[in-house]
Amino acid sequence: MEGLEIFSKVILGVFAVYLTFKFLQAIRLVPNQYAHIVERLGNYHTTLGPGFHALIPFLDKVVYKQDLREETIEVEPQECFTKDNVKVEVDGVIYISVMDPVNASYGVTDYRYAAVQLAQTTTRSVIGQMDLDETFEERAKMSMEVVKVLSEMEQSWGIKVHRYEIKNILTPRTVQKAMERQMTAERERRAIIARSEGVQGSRVNDAQGRRAEIINISEAEMQRRINEAEGRAQEIEAIAEATARSIEEVADALMQPGGTDAMQLQLKEKYIGLLSGLGRKENQIIIPKDLSNYDALMEGLSLSELNEKKKK
Repeated sequence: MEGLEIFSKVILGVFAVYLTFKFLQAIRLVPNQYAHIVERLGNYHTTLGPGFHALIPFLDKVVYKQDLREETIEVEPQECFTKDNVKVEVDGVIYISVMDPVNASYGVTDYRYAAVQLAQTTTRSVIGQMDLDETFEERAKMSMEVVKVLSEMEQSWGIKVHRYEIKNILTPRTVQKAMERQMTAERERRAIIARSEGVQGSRVNDAQGRRAEIINISEAEMQRRINEAEGRAQEIEAIAEATARSIEEVADALMQPGGTDAMQLQLKEKYIGLLSGLGRKENQIIIPKDLSNYDALMEGLSLSELNEKKKK
């Protein structure tokens, strides 16, 4: 009897501990940015948000605990083949967060694993449509395609794909060497083009400088000739004006009383001055027979001029 009583007490104690444990499980404190999924008798009942919650023991059970913060999930390296049949190894990172805890719990077995698998298959598909050179240039395009495909599953999986970043695109060593040679050749080609463009630009500048110099010299010469011509024209005009004024003054002087006699006197003086130099050896001239008769000489000159005018 004593053994039976001890056994009963042990059973009652274990049952009491079990009941205490169940009642303690019915009390839930949910942290911030977390959500707990509660099932009642095996069916979805409610979603517990941050704070204190009391459940019904033996009926309610927390089956899923979802973290609502943004997560970073590594996408393991995988082998892909480009459009030109080059094998590359690609890895990346997905940034997602749970938006609907219920769909994240019941819509997919493991949304993290599913997102990684879908990202890998999409990456292989996108790279298969590009050449090797494009894969290095179109990383943003590949990331956008992966995010686009994952976004189609957001509602059913209850997640939000914020972005997908490709970390590395690794190629075989032989391909890397070929790409290095190609880049070296491209740099040399650009250097040759740059040097040729520099030489061409220098020659063009020299030609333009010589052309501008020739134009400046010709314009200066033209301006010099124009200035000289204008100067000669002004000189001739000034001489003509001065001659005309002197003739007018002489004519006015001859019209005055005694003007003709004064003119004759000046002409005789000049004539005598000219005769004084006839004896020089360097003077070879033809002279009239009688040089002393100035009046007869003047009359003869006047008659000869009248005869020439009559002939004309």
